[in-house]
Amino acid sequence: MTKLDILVLPVHPDDAELGCAGTILKHIAEGKTVGIADLTRGELGTRGSAEIRDQESAASAMILGLTVRENLGLPDGFFENTRQYQLKVIEVIRKYQPEIVITNAYHDRHPDHGRANELVEHSAFLAGLRKVETSFNGQAQQEWRPKHIFHFIQDRYIHPDFVIDITPYWDKKIESVMAFGSQFFNPAWEEEPETYISSPDFIQIVEARAREYGKSIGVKYAEGFTSKKILGVDSLFQLR
Repeated sequence: MTKLDILVLPVHPDDAELGCAGTILKHIAEGKTVGIADLTRGELGTRGSAEIRDQESAASAMILGLTVRENLGLPDGFFENTRQYQLKVIEVIRKYQPEIVITNAYHDRHPDHGRANELVEHSAFLAGLRKVETSFNGQAQQEWRPKHIFHFIQDRYIHPDFVIDITPYWDKKIESVMAFGSQFFNPAWEEEPETYISSPDFIQIVEARAREYGKSIGVKYAEGFTSKKILGVDSLFQLR
């Protein structure tokens, strides 16, 4: 079992890249262990296929330098916040025992995003209850509850509770996003149907959001996050 400092639990392959790749890169550079467990394979996506998304996810994982990346195989578009799927999320949280979990936005243009947020929030709490029984490789798992659950911000604007400077990691973030060549603007996929995110303008929108958050703290690029838990700092001088 590999213990992680941060476990990202996004619903679709490429959600983590769009929402928090810069933060992932920054913390890996600081020596933290980070992994991603995508909830679904994104099999309902208009472009590409689940198998192609698997390959793209592996390529992005190499770019990011993840300790681990896996996929829980929940049904894209049709998973619910039920015991069946909670147990799958509980198992992966207990498997990696992360201090921090990052997941999708509270609500968003894509209905899977908000549902994933609720599923992960509830599962993270249940993962700390010893009477909820799960196993991995035939061995009973110990209860584990992350210290924090944070939510990256996606298509819909949500006012962040905090932002993280990712300026040195911007180019590598975009490289990880563009590893998903089937999903975003790529002349090699011009025969596929055009979608909202495959437009050349979409990456510009992603950059504009990062610049907006960066401007708020006096840097070039930043990623924003929300937290349902009130956060504390030890000193006012730790604030940017």
